[in-house]
Amino acid sequence: AELGLNEHHQNEVINYMRFARFKRGLCLKTVDSCFQDLKDSRLVEETFTVDEVIDMLDGLRTVVHSEVESELINTTYTNVLLLRQLFSQAEKWYLKLQTDVSELENRELLEQVAEFEKSEFTSSNKKVDADLIKPKLAPLNEGGSELLNKTVACLQEENEKLKIRLKTIETQATAALDEKSKLEKSLKDLQMIQGDQNTNANQDITELENKVAALKSQFEKTLNDSTANQKFLEENLVTTKHDLLKVQNQLSTAEKELEKKFQQTAAYRNMKEILTKKNEQIKDLRKKLSK
Repeated sequence: AELGLNEHHQNEVINYMRFARFKRGLCLKTVDSCFQDLKDSRLVEETFTVDEVIDMLDGLRTVVHSEVESELINTTYTNVLLLRQLFSQAEKWYLKLQTDVSELENRELLEQVAEFEKSEFTSSNKKVDADLIKPKLAPLNEGGSELLNKTVACLQEENEKLKIRLKTIETQATAALDEKSKLEKSLKDLQMIQGDQNTNANQDITELENKVAALKSQFEKTLNDSTANQKFLEENLVTTKHDLLKVQNQLSTAEKELEKKFQQTAAYRNMKEILTKKNEQIKDLRKKLSK
């Protein structure tokens, strides 16, 4: 079963389906626990009146309704966050994505997704169960953080190479200037000793000055290129660091949302306390009726 996506996007879909299966399992466990709490707290007598049965069913309906509604709302918000991630990435490339809501009820496509989930998770059911026991955050942001770290390391390495090259050019330029000074001194000594060789000496000086000027021009050009490259690399490094901080912030937000959801599943405990108080009231009424 395939969805018509490339390998990377299909892996992202699998990661989201794994996350959805985990949340679905938690919701089903919560509903099961509501029924089990009703059995443990209310089914303590052998016979019940019609009103008692109706009261128990109404209480159970309220708890289950609250849990299912909370899970559906959270699923909607989770899908909005997922769409927000996709749209944010598209906006960075100046793209405008469009969605067709009518396709969400296409029975053929829904069956295709169901077949895809069955083929992906049935063959590795044990592995999926292990992942459900130890829930993890979606690896999308984790992979993005690793990519940013590699980019930062690559830029830093390129910056170091440019610095070494700049030092080498500076050393060569200094050596050329020293050689020029020595040659000029030698030429002056030769001019003092051999006055008749002024013309040749002037030509040599001109050639040396041309060479020095060429070296100086090359040095300035290389220095300007190195400065521009270094500035560009520094800007890329700052941008990359900002992206890394943003990815870390998204990871922190995802952890807080998951923790918040786990805290919200404690709603059935409050209902259990209410049911216990109801049982005590019923027992008191039966004692009064017996008297």
